[in-house]
Amino acid sequence: MRATKLAQLAVRAEVLRLRALARRQTGRLALAAIAGLFLIAALIAVHVAGGMALARIMEPVWAVLIVAGCDLLIGVVLLVFAARDRPGPVEREALLVRQAAQAELRSMASMASAIGPLLRLLVKRWLSRR
Repeated sequence: MRATKLAQLAVRAEVLRLRALARRQTGRLALAAIAGLFLIAALIAVHVAGGMALARIMEPVWAVLIVAGCDLLIGVVLLVFAARDRPGPVEREALLVRQAAQAELRSMASMASAIGPLLRLLVKRWLSRR
């Protein structure tokens, strides 16, 4: 009975850990997508600025370059946030619970496999006496 409860606890802990992992990865993907949009905008702005620089070498170019620099900065900051991959407290705790339950199951299984032959021997002796 206890083994099944430990197995259920391990499964629940793993499901909780996987849900938290999926939530974290979804957030990272969203940040990476937004960062990609800002990097594309920066690239477009740099292209526009280059074209304007060739056409008019003065004032409008600096405005476009400032916009491109801001887009680039925002994109880099978002990529840095998206690159962070640290498990949250729920994931860490669920992993510890699952590992503890699995260790307990292993010890119970090894105890059962060690006691099984001994019990069979005792039952055989007991039955042979009758």
